[in-house]
Amino acid sequence: MIVDYDTLAKTIAALTDGESDQIALMATISCEVHHSDDRFDWTGFYRVTEPELLKIGPYQGGHGCLVIPFDRGVCGAAARTGKVQLVADVEAFPGHIACASSTRSELVIPVQNSEGDIIAVFDIDSDQPDAFTEQDARSLDLILKDVFAR
Repeated sequence: MIVDYDTLAKTIAALTDGESDQIALMATISCEVHHSDDRFDWTGFYRVTEPELLKIGPYQGGHGCLVIPFDRGVCGAAARTGKVQLVADVEAFPGHIACASSTRSELVIPVQNSEGDIIAVFDIDSDQPDAFTEQDARSLDLILKDVFAR
């Protein structure tokens, strides 16, 4: 099953309409995105809880790393730079943190609030190499902006 981003965006918009609690929003998005595509092996948020520090937030899948500093891994790079990280081969990414040994590729999108502050990163891992596309990155970024930056 490959995600239908139009349907996913409409579903998430309907489920999150009127909700302002970030944890509830993150939990809902993690669940909906995780179950929308067979490529998505681990799907969730790492929240900015202190300066330069991410802590695991709502997620779907196996255990994740509990804490990730901004200066480590793919999630840290997304938080530090504010740029989407589309990684075809995690073993080739300098400083990759192996939270799960099954992860082969990763997509991490910075999440900003309405003031433009990075409040989290949205992380999707796949057990398939080169699993993610620019279309995945663009579509998910738009969904996240619609929910968190409104």
